[in-house]
Amino acid sequence: MLLKVKDLNVNYGVIHAIKDVSFEVEEGEIVALIGANGAGKTSTLHAISSLISSKSGEIIFDGKDISKMPAHKIVGLNLAQVPEGRRIFAQLSVEDNLEMGAFLRDDNKIEDDIQHIYSLFPRLEERKKQLAGTLSGGEQQMLAMGRALMSKPKLLLLDEPSMGLSPILVNEIFDIIKTINKEEGVTVLLVEQNASKALKIADKAYVLETGTITVSGKAADVANNSRVKEAYLG
Repeated sequence: MLLKVKDLNVNYGVIHAIKDVSFEVEEGEIVALIGANGAGKTSTLHAISSLISSKSGEIIFDGKDISKMPAHKIVGLNLAQVPEGRRIFAQLSVEDNLEMGAFLRDDNKIEDDIQHIYSLFPRLEERKKQLAGTLSGGEQQMLAMGRALMSKPKLLLLDEPSMGLSPILVNEIFDIIKTINKEEGVTVLLVEQNASKALKIADKAYVLETGTITVSGKAADVANNSRVKEAYLG
């Protein structure tokens, strides 16, 4: 088991945002966490990455309890998050952004890995000297994913990767997620409002509604659930 979240609770002041959430991610899987806006999906990812504090519950990653570990140490355990809104370094070049993704590494393969990222995302190589803030939304998403991959993660947390992108780019981003998973061997926990796309590429899925998991199972079974179809698949 690569990631196990058990009875996770998160509060924002008096608001109980995440209520006894439990789920598991096996090595090699793509696991989708779907739900409406405000359901608690991003809060769940932030609690795993320690960007926010959980009130109670266990988060076990790769055999270690990380629920009270600071965020910078979690990155060092090979868990990386691509945040909603991408959060690239707008004033730095594409290449500098990729180098920033490797800031905790001290090996001599960083340059090779940058070239490998360019093979995954050819458009980034075309724009490697360009300021990241001048890229299109789709290119910024590719850069955010490439930067996270530079940390050599075992688990990649993706928060709304398709948000604000055209349908063609959405297809491209989802193809890249599949490639990262199947060819690079990176396990993926995917938070996504585009439920139909997420369920098509995921192995397992969990539906989060107002901070509680209401449906879970194999992605294909979740996609066939009548309640999920009505609420999320139109």
